[in-house]
Amino acid sequence: MLKIALVGKQNVGKSTIFNRIIRHKKAIVSDFPGVTRDRIHGIANWLDKEFIVIDTGGLTNNILTFRENIEQQVKYAIDEANLILFIVSAKDGINNDDYYVAKLLKKYKNKDIILVINKAENIKKVDNIYYSLGFKEPILISAEHSIGMGDLLDKIITYDKKKNNIKEESFSFCIIGKTNVGKSTLLNAVVNEERVIVSPIEHTTRDSIDVDFKYNNKNYTIVDTAGIRRKGKIKDDIEKFAIMRTEGAIQRSELIILMLDGSKPFDEQDKIIGGLAYKANIPTIICVNKWDVAKQNEKKVDEVKKIITKEFQYLSWAPIIFISAKEKKHLHTIFSTIEKIREQAKMNVSTSMLNRTLAQAEFSNNAPKIKGDRISISYATQVKGKIPTFVIFVNNPDHLHFSYARYIENKIRDAFGIDCVPITLYYKSKNARIRTKKDDEHVQ
Repeated sequence: MLKIALVGKQNVGKSTIFNRIIRHKKAIVSDFPGVTRDRIHGIANWLDKEFIVIDTGGLTNNILTFRENIEQQVKYAIDEANLILFIVSAKDGINNDDYYVAKLLKKYKNKDIILVINKAENIKKVDNIYYSLGFKEPILISAEHSIGMGDLLDKIITYDKKKNNIKEESFSFCIIGKTNVGKSTLLNAVVNEERVIVSPIEHTTRDSIDVDFKYNNKNYTIVDTAGIRRKGKIKDDIEKFAIMRTEGAIQRSELIILMLDGSKPFDEQDKIIGGLAYKANIPTIICVNKWDVAKQNEKKVDEVKKIITKEFQYLSWAPIIFISAKEKKHLHTIFSTIEKIREQAKMNVSTSMLNRTLAQAEFSNNAPKIKGDRISISYATQVKGKIPTFVIFVNNPDHLHFSYARYIENKIRDAFGIDCVPITLYYKSKNARIRTKKDDEHVQ
């Protein structure tokens, strides 16, 4: 598949162009320079041609925090891409930073490069100064006003000469957690490449970063997310957008890795973030990072597991693993656990076995009475879902007590070996033909 990288100095509108091309507000856009630090991938489609777009941080000749990291990310993007869009700004004109970028790009003689002049809504003719950058006829656009984007996209797809548009199936999962627990370090360790910037400075990652990779010949997409702070510490719009991106990353993932810092006590913020995983109702792995440091404090696995089980009772089904992302230790446990989860998530339970299990459960333990009557199960069946999902037909869902719902869930888990994924139980009136709002209130 054709890959294009957007390269240029700070604040020339790369992220606005990126969002306009992929038709989705994925990259954070701000008038404050230096917002994009890592490289961000997105899928675009134009005239039935599909291609990958890579947004990058702004390059500068000045000595700034993260400059070397950003340059490294840009170079990775250039190496990865087939086509480079060199973005400059008609509004700001050409300066030393533009010449610095041009000099860098000229080293890549095997790459196709298109000079794009953004913020050119009031420009009718290309000024000669743009030719001094040393590239062919530039394209005038205004991403903010969607001027000239069609011409640019027409030009881009002419470079799609050899790649087919088949996207291999990939299992996607995201990493969530507080700031500085090691999410980006884990991503880099897993793909064995410096894909995102790692820094002791909190909140370095602001966007959600999608990375496709292979592990044991299987395709995965890993989404690194910005660390989530307490609400009182959310200081600006950029961090608010980053939190929205985190929530969006969860929504489009098939699995969550909840990362905890094993070298520190778990706190209320860890539990709040864990609540996001519970709310999403998708498989979750609780991943204790920095275990190499924690072991120096003589912490034991069993002791920590007991603490986690107590503090994260709402994720009682989530497997707990221990790793050191920095030392690249025990990373294989992530993928072995993922594969176990995938098997359980797609498990098909036979209707006869399910009903036999529930009949035995009722015989062993009658439901408590609610308002003078108790719930009685007539029939159950599994329905399609991302996690094991069952509809249980009963005499009256209003007679269901939460303790009995938990008892039935545990019986199903024990009978079919479902111990590391969430399950959904719908209790529905046996006389109902369609699910009503009242039925939905009895989802367990």
